[in-house]
Amino acid sequence: MARLLRAVDPASADRVLLLVGEAGLGKSALLDRVARRVAADGAQVLHAEGSASEERLAFAALHRLLRPVRAEADALPERQRAALREAFGAGTGEGPPDLMLVGLAVLTLLSTLGERHPVVVILDDAHWFDRASLDALAFAAARLTTEPVALMIGTADDHVTSRTPSDGGRLPGFGRRTPTLALAPLDATAAGWLLELQPVVPTGRTRARILDEAGGNPLALTELTRAATAGDVTGPLPSAGPLPLPSGDRLERVFAARLDGLPAATGRALLLLAAMDGDDAVGAGGTGALPDAEDDIWLPGERAGLVRRTGRQVRFRHPMARSGVYHAAPADARRAAHRTLADALRHEPDRRSRHLAAACTGPDAAVSAELELTADRARRRGGHAAAAAAQEHAAQLAPDREDSARLLVEAAATAVLTGDLPWVEELAAGARARTDDAALLSAAALSAGRLAVLTARHSVVFPRLVDAAAELTEDQPEAALDLLGSAAVVRFYSGEEAHRVRVRQIQRRLPARDADIWPRAWVRTVTDPFEHRAELIDVLGKLESEADGHPQRLVVFGIMSWLLDETPRAVRAFDEALDRWAARDSLPEGLGGAIAWAYVERGRWARAREACARLTAVGSAAGLDHAVACAAAVDAAVLAFQGDTAAARARARDALDLIDPLESRSVAVYARRALGAAAAADGSYEAAYDQLRAVFTRDGAPVHYHASCPALADLAAVAVRSGRREEAAAIVERAARTLGENASPRLRALISRARGLLAAPEATADATEAAGGAEATVDAESHFRAALADPDRTYWPFEHAQTQLDFAEWLRRRRRIAEARPLLTEALETFRRLEARPWAERARAEARAAGLGVPRAASDALAQLSPQQRQIVALAARGLTNRAIGERLFLSPRTVGSHLYRSFPKLGITARAQLRDLVEGAGEGG
Repeated sequence: MARLLRAVDPASADRVLLLVGEAGLGKSALLDRVARRVAADGAQVLHAEGSASEERLAFAALHRLLRPVRAEADALPERQRAALREAFGAGTGEGPPDLMLVGLAVLTLLSTLGERHPVVVILDDAHWFDRASLDALAFAAARLTTEPVALMIGTADDHVTSRTPSDGGRLPGFGRRTPTLALAPLDATAAGWLLELQPVVPTGRTRARILDEAGGNPLALTELTRAATAGDVTGPLPSAGPLPLPSGDRLERVFAARLDGLPAATGRALLLLAAMDGDDAVGAGGTGALPDAEDDIWLPGERAGLVRRTGRQVRFRHPMARSGVYHAAPADARRAAHRTLADALRHEPDRRSRHLAAACTGPDAAVSAELELTADRARRRGGHAAAAAAQEHAAQLAPDREDSARLLVEAAATAVLTGDLPWVEELAAGARARTDDAALLSAAALSAGRLAVLTARHSVVFPRLVDAAAELTEDQPEAALDLLGSAAVVRFYSGEEAHRVRVRQIQRRLPARDADIWPRAWVRTVTDPFEHRAELIDVLGKLESEADGHPQRLVVFGIMSWLLDETPRAVRAFDEALDRWAARDSLPEGLGGAIAWAYVERGRWARAREACARLTAVGSAAGLDHAVACAAAVDAAVLAFQGDTAAARARARDALDLIDPLESRSVAVYARRALGAAAAADGSYEAAYDQLRAVFTRDGAPVHYHASCPALADLAAVAVRSGRREEAAAIVERAARTLGENASPRLRALISRARGLLAAPEATADATEAAGGAEATVDAESHFRAALADPDRTYWPFEHAQTQLDFAEWLRRRRRIAEARPLLTEALETFRRLEARPWAERARAEARAAGLGVPRAASDALAQLSPQQRQIVALAARGLTNRAIGERLFLSPRTVGSHLYRSFPKLGITARAQLRDLVEGAGEGG
């Protein structure tokens, strides 16, 4: 829209813009939007649409265009007026109109109208304009150099190419130099949004098939959705194979009409082309079943506007053409086409099996077995959706009900990796309808439960999981424990105390078995990492050796370690797991955001953002909003710590927009903590206090049992600066009492820091201390020293440096400058290494006040870059190529190169080889 509106701006240098794209991409909708926009701004809009029925009527389109300004046309100079009248059939009829005069009349008329107000001429479906009208309009357009008149022309690219090869694929009269905006099909995200706007929103495999068949074409998406959800489809919707979805009655009639009168051989070739799987652009002779592209058998279909030939390929002109051709054929003819293609694809077993399945009229054990093999091959290639669809189709063709149930259960387990919960639940329901086998039914429940944790509302999915677990405690205790593991993840996300109680009740009913040590430890740790923490730490030690070398176990071990504030253990496990396992191609596990948080706490912020990018990419591809929200909250925290506060707020808002804060308290708390950090970085301490206060309830209890408590020290820091010391102190002391001996050393240090901040009196050493002031001073110092006493605190470098800075400020204000200096030096170095710019500035100001010289460092140069630029520079300094960096950060190599190009002048370097020394000099630790 921005590009279109620039083109119609009277100040634009270009007077013409071609809007090009295949039918159904939305050209008319865009042009209509432009017309309404400019009309509201005072421009005069002249609008005409092409008509196939009038394509051969000379000047028909021009007549439609100029009818609203007939009065102005009658005021034209005599010869021009007469030429127009002859062109429109209202003249003397003594001879053909003078084409040059007609063009001049159009130019004069548009120029005259432009003297009053800007004029926008919109020509829609111009590929159906008659040639005479196009010539006259092109004549005028070429001469509109100073007038406030713009022409916007919408045309289908396939018609342009086929009709005017001499014009280089342009509309007649508008050559290669005409500015052009080519519309592309919608990407996967936008296509999904469009489906969400339909009156009836398709789900499950229907949704997947519509997206696949439409290829991003909006018209195809809406018509296929209307047909599939309005009952236009007779019989069960095919879940696999090459069958195109029906396109709806209206478009079916359009394409069926184009088939009338075609030679029988052309009709058979078109049906074979429509029945082929995959993209509707194929090498015609590639299967041996179709004529070569050069064969004249395709010519009638090409003339009918159904296909086009490009080199050795034959392609349907529109995604809907394929569907129209396919469904216009009788069922017997379609099955025969699939059998023909199957015979031609003997050496391509996967494609052959799909055509054999499409040709079946009932159960067929042999074809079912072939589809199973196809599913196995697809799964090995990582094609989870294709594998699940093949398994489902195999189940439909399996003659034995137990085999059919088994295949549906396997399909459900595979479909989990697509993120499509309705499909998984549909497959599980199909299995339940076919069998009473307890093992199969529990496996189906596990598949649905695992995905539901990541997709469904937690208040809805939790009862499902625990009720299913309760039913299986006696007959299937292992499956019950697995379901409880998923329920525990829901408990973490929701933060509901009732969820913890319910999980523990069911877990106590399960027999204790040595083989269950992993799932039992998982359930206990996730639901309440503070209850019997010492015992859980001992269990963790036993599991560590068993996790070695097993990526999935390493991830589970790492998450449990993180929950228990054993962050160094967690990071080591995640490092090893990610080095061994291409996790970006898999579904995010429950609590996948723990990986990124562990890296944040450990001070490896670049690696944390890589983990966020991975989680975002996988979650977005699978439609897992909760996973995307988790990543956004972590990303927001890092951005806030590094001082990119606007971006931090945007990412935190993204996270909050994707979840219900009452359903997903953990994500809501993390997002609020990020917003608090951003406000503190900007010096807006009251706003920061409001955000951090929101992670505790009105009476001071944690909103989330695990996510809230690490914010205690930050809450205290902004409370002191916003005059809310008393309220914050009550919250800190309540948390300290609740945690008691179960608090981890990290949390005890954070509580001590908070107490030190809150105990410190407002007055400096120069002021007269109020009664009790000396005692408060002693208390503050003891709390600060307690917070710094544990040598393991350096494993949380940012938190440790914050405590050092707070204590150093406290010491300097009491003129104990010699004691403050080493703390300031160490804190400043940590903040520089982490690129925590707001905190580095505070530390630098304190250091100067303490008489320390603070030389400019390489990190100050890096501080000029945006967080993403610093991340790219850090990876480039490690020797990664642009492509490798792009894969890490989910950016294109071109984008990476552009960031590096803009970063070099800021860094004062000219070559990539200089990056390593620069980054090492800055002590970059990400």
